[in-house]
Amino acid sequence: MSSKLFLLFENIALFSVLFFQLKPTIADSNKKTIKCIDEEREALLTFKQSLVDEHGVLSSWGRQDDKIDCCKWRGVRCSNTTGHIKVLNLRTSDKENAQRKVLKGTISPALLELHDIRHLDLSNNHFSASPVPKFLGSLSKLRYLNLSCGTPSEFPRKLRDLSGLEYLNLENSSLFSVGSLEWLSRLYSLRHLDLSYINLTKSSDWFQVVAKLHSLKTLVLRSCALPPINPSFIWHFNLSTSIENLDLSDNNLPSSSVYPWLFNLSRNILYLDLGSNSLRGSIPEAFQHMVSLKSLDLSDSELEGGIPKFFGNMCSLQKLDLPQNKLSGQFSQVIQHLSGGCVVNSLERLYLSYNDFTGPVPHLGGFSSLEALMLGVNRLNGTIDKSLSQLSKLESLSLRMNSFTGVISETFFSNMSNLQMLDLKENSLTLKLSHDWVPPFQLKWLSLASCKMGPHFPKWLQTQNQLVLLDISNVGISDSIPDWFWDLSSELSYLNLSNNHIKGKLPELSLRFDGTRSGGTSIDINSNHFEGPIPPLPSNSLFLNLSKNKFSGSVSFLCSISENTWNFLDLSSNLLSGGLPDCWLHFDSLFVLNLANNRFSGQIPDSMGFLNNIRTLNLHNNRLTGELPSSLRNCSQLRVLDLGKNTFFGEIPTWIGESLQNLIVLSLKSNNFHGNIPYQLCHLGFIQVLDLSFNIISGKIPKCFNNFSAMTYERCSNPTIGFGKYILVPPGTGYYYKYLVNLLLTWKGSENEYKSTLGLVRCLDLSSNKLDGAIPEEIMDLVGLIALNLSRNNLTGPITPKIGELTSLDFLDLSRNLFSGSIPSSLSQLSGLGVLDLSYNNLSGKIPLGTQLQSFNASVYEILVKFDLFLHILVQ
Repeated sequence: MSSKLFLLFENIALFSVLFFQLKPTIADSNKKTIKCIDEEREALLTFKQSLVDEHGVLSSWGRQDDKIDCCKWRGVRCSNTTGHIKVLNLRTSDKENAQRKVLKGTISPALLELHDIRHLDLSNNHFSASPVPKFLGSLSKLRYLNLSCGTPSEFPRKLRDLSGLEYLNLENSSLFSVGSLEWLSRLYSLRHLDLSYINLTKSSDWFQVVAKLHSLKTLVLRSCALPPINPSFIWHFNLSTSIENLDLSDNNLPSSSVYPWLFNLSRNILYLDLGSNSLRGSIPEAFQHMVSLKSLDLSDSELEGGIPKFFGNMCSLQKLDLPQNKLSGQFSQVIQHLSGGCVVNSLERLYLSYNDFTGPVPHLGGFSSLEALMLGVNRLNGTIDKSLSQLSKLESLSLRMNSFTGVISETFFSNMSNLQMLDLKENSLTLKLSHDWVPPFQLKWLSLASCKMGPHFPKWLQTQNQLVLLDISNVGISDSIPDWFWDLSSELSYLNLSNNHIKGKLPELSLRFDGTRSGGTSIDINSNHFEGPIPPLPSNSLFLNLSKNKFSGSVSFLCSISENTWNFLDLSSNLLSGGLPDCWLHFDSLFVLNLANNRFSGQIPDSMGFLNNIRTLNLHNNRLTGELPSSLRNCSQLRVLDLGKNTFFGEIPTWIGESLQNLIVLSLKSNNFHGNIPYQLCHLGFIQVLDLSFNIISGKIPKCFNNFSAMTYERCSNPTIGFGKYILVPPGTGYYYKYLVNLLLTWKGSENEYKSTLGLVRCLDLSSNKLDGAIPEEIMDLVGLIALNLSRNNLTGPITPKIGELTSLDFLDLSRNLFSGSIPSSLSQLSGLGVLDLSYNNLSGKIPLGTQLQSFNASVYEILVKFDLFLHILVQ
């Protein structure tokens, strides 16, 4: 009996082993035989037909034998048991998006055939100008819906029927406006809601609706123009205490609207972003009750005072972001508050850039978890504390634009093997690194601008082959660039070598920067000693500044670039020659084109009129001739137009005033324009600098010049005129590139370049022409004028007594005209006058009292009073 039982158990055991060995094979066999449902495959192909797929994103979709199984298509996942499509994820990666490899078109109702779909993600594509399809509300089994994919014009109310939806992302870049959000309150199961960049100004019920979503874990309402919360609502609607992730950034919400609501649900929040709102005053003590908080962002507001001591006791806090505020105090006290509690062990990221902290950096060795320390643009000083080198986990370090001094040697970096970002820009630091040093890190971001590290090119850079951003401008290099440098990193997106003394020739940049980099490249090598012809340039660049070098030859190679992403192209101050290329139709992304101070000849080609987005066009000081092409009237976005110092002729076109009404600067100086000043120029209400000097212009000064509204303001808040763009650069941060317009102006007898203060200049220069008649009294309305030059004309009549109303004047030149009568006594009101020239006129009478003119010997004026009154005063 026992032997039979033994044999029975043995057989059972053997069968079990065989069964479990065979089971995976059977399952695998089933997996191989399951294919997608025919109807669903055809639905997807119909959906594909409604799309524009220029880059083959859906190349795996088709009816060919090797593509027949739609469960293997990109973005498609099917059930292992039924074959029904469960997931359709066509999200475009960030890199594909930057390279414009996206899907376009419309969303076809063919998706209704996917009856069992649970997950639909069409994000990061460009389904422009099409509303969110109503039929999506019929996909009743949906649990995940992400349509952050373009510019839909409205929400379908039918989405309210998706009662089982747990994830909804309708983030949008079109800022279209919606009304009531009541339909959202039906989505009881929502755990994640993102409506970022949708204008909710008219959605006064947003707070009440959100309060009804009791399962909500994540709420993202970034840049929604949210109306302030009615204080009475806060007590009548209890917001779900389940919220853990809350982002209300960039809504201009006041403190009084946000704080009472937040502190009512404070204990559960893990991640809180209130950046870019109207938060004022000191940081409230109530934040200390958010005991679970891991990340707090209060950046870009108007917070004042210091860093509260309670942050030191927030044991879960990992990220504290407070940049771009008005916070102040000794930085040593900040560290004292934080290091006095448990946060010293948890803090991973401390962002305090763009504030007003002062003093040296104290000992930081206790912050053993710190991965990012951003202290740029404060008023910190002294030497950099050696304890920073003990932060072995540090990945990002920014001390830019402070007043640090001293020497940094390679021992400082010996423990920083994790460092990816190093920004020491614009400090008085000297880097003393040996020629054969091998750093322990691999940097992605390196900015050492204005530090001292020359005269030789730093060989240690050869080890850094993952660089995305490199800025070693103005570091004192007077050397040639080694060949290896141009093959340094396949990911290099931003390169700044400007303001050194680097010599040599450039390689073929179109090969070195081959267009694979996400977001395009930016290259700035201005103010060096590069020479020879400009090599072919990369078409995927955003910024190209090759100015102030010794490049020669023509720029005809530009016509070989059929498609480009250029926003800024500056080739000024070189030795370039030949005609301007006639292929600007391909450069419609250009914001700035600066070809000044070269030797270009011929006429302006008509195709320049296709620069529809151009803001600055500078052709100053070349050998260009002819009449201005009427096609330029299409450049209606122009802010700066400088055509001075050429040999253009003809009358000043009326279309300048009719079509280019956004102009801030217009310079036609030193050409051969003739005829009258067209009254249409009076439409230039934003003009701050108008220079028509050294031409052959005749007739009278238009009385309507008082329409120059920008010249009627006595103060200007922005000292520069510039155009910028924010570039996203890994690891997870960005770089704002700003191009500052520079202009050559004749000031106090000499020509100078204005750049950092150009925005403050208000100048009207009509000198050295053939104008006649009196000075229109309407010009005296331009009380913001800093410089008025009407010299070397044939102007007549008395100088108006109202000239004293131009109280902002620093420079006034009315010399070499035919003015008569007495010197107006109102000149005594011009207390800030630095230069006054009334010489070579027919003036008579007494010198006005109460001015600096009285300091000159009166006998000089007595001798000249009956003849030409020569009055040339330079007050420095």
